[in-house]
Amino acid sequence: MIHDFEKIKVDAVLNIVYQMAIAAKTAPKAKGEDSVEIAVVDNKDKDKVAKVMHEIGAITKDERWHRDAVNVEQADFILLLGIKRSDVLGANCGACGFPTCEKMLSARSKDTPFPGPFCAFKLIDLGIAAGSAAKTASILNLDNRIMFRVGVAAKQLNLINADYILGIPVSATEKNPFFDRTKELYEQHLDQS
Repeated sequence: MIHDFEKIKVDAVLNIVYQMAIAAKTAPKAKGEDSVEIAVVDNKDKDKVAKVMHEIGAITKDERWHRDAVNVEQADFILLLGIKRSDVLGANCGACGFPTCEKMLSARSKDTPFPGPFCAFKLIDLGIAAGSAAKTASILNLDNRIMFRVGVAAKQLNLINADYILGIPVSATEKNPFFDRTKELYEQHLDQS
């Protein structure tokens, strides 16, 4: 039996995305307390994420939204990682800008994609988890990039139960679409904005 690459690609990439999720889940966390939420986005919801990103780009006139949205369209899947604002370490360390965790939780920023503030330790945990997932993808030769804007769109779509979200789109193509990004790829969206 011969297995054509295009037929096995989806399963192979999804298997690596699952391994990325495991890497994020098992990444070190402060006090050994894991509060990182994880979800995998496939084609249907991936297209919704890209659409929201293009809409934000049109409203803000910021071409980076279109650039990243085109990357989402090129991706095979997206791994979402997030934390809830209510998750705090309880150290009262002040790294968030408040003297106690209780005061941080009673504060609220407005008019931002991810209304904070957030526990600094939980943000560090999220960063380590994202780095672990990206490293796993890289080791297994799956192109990827950690993206803030993907998380903003995912939050608007309520794709994951989290308040601060990072997205990692992945691709198995002959050329990495996430780092060699030319303006020509997303210029059509700039003309429509």
